[in-house]
Amino acid sequence: MKAAVFAYHEIGYVCLEEVLASGMEVACLFTHKDDPGEEIWFRRPVELAVARSIPVYDPERLRDGKWTDILRDLAPDFIFSFYYRYMIPREMLDTAKVAALNLHGSLLPKFRGRCPVNWVLIAGEKKSGVTLHVMEAKPDAGDIVAQREVEITFDDTAHSLSLKLASAARLLMRDALPQLLSGSFPRLPQAGASSYYGGRRPEDGLIDWSNDALTVYNLIRAVTHPYPGAFTFIEGKKLFIWKAEPQARAHTASSGTIISTNPLLVATDQGALRLISVQLNGEPEFSAETFVKAHQLEGKRLGGTL
Repeated sequence: MKAAVFAYHEIGYVCLEEVLASGMEVACLFTHKDDPGEEIWFRRPVELAVARSIPVYDPERLRDGKWTDILRDLAPDFIFSFYYRYMIPREMLDTAKVAALNLHGSLLPKFRGRCPVNWVLIAGEKKSGVTLHVMEAKPDAGDIVAQREVEITFDDTAHSLSLKLASAARLLMRDALPQLLSGSFPRLPQAGASSYYGGRRPEDGLIDWSNDALTVYNLIRAVTHPYPGAFTFIEGKKLFIWKAEPQARAHTASSGTIISTNPLLVATDQGALRLISVQLNGEPEFSAETFVKAHQLEGKRLGGTL
């Protein structure tokens, strides 16, 4: 059988590896040009494709009819989308003789849409996973072919959770591919409570200290390295908080007030947040202990708006 693969990111890499290992012919790879503003910490599917002499395309838009013509000429049995960031037009999906399938980074129907790895952490979820589903016109809404669950631990970040999801995606594809190759695979309608989330922007990392400490902590771990980071302001300067932990500490201070410098604690609406690794805009990243020694912080208040 033959597949056309649309893929990017670490999940795209491991899923493409599994498709190739299954013996399915990969006729082409559609992928993305790297964004110079993004930290490329992951392996890229294009590396596998080049090594296997698979034709690679990286269009910035798919509406040009020539891309549909390419797929129509290839006549793939399957189209796979593995963390490909663009919507694939219906006319392209229709070139798949058996099915067009997408690998999504959540347990559908929850957390449909963009950036699920970040949103599940922001929401304080205890589990997530990956879902292989049929692609329809509506994003992430098609029948489920396979799912695999992962546990989210309290100290998981978006990076560590991404690696868990990549491992889960590999195992899911390894289990599903024999069924796909046989032409007999389940298609289960999505059921239960659904949710949809949009993309995130760097400015969405602004900390609201009027939230409780756990809510602030979840935002920080959701957007810490390799993402743009959660931030606040101190005396008008942007302060990134790369690592922190919530503390069940009673206080009467206003939210955002520094209530201790040893350890470095910031008051929230409920509890406090212990800062562990911080970075003032224009300076290197420091441990909180080093930062305290370099700056006068007693009684100062963090906060502000964009």
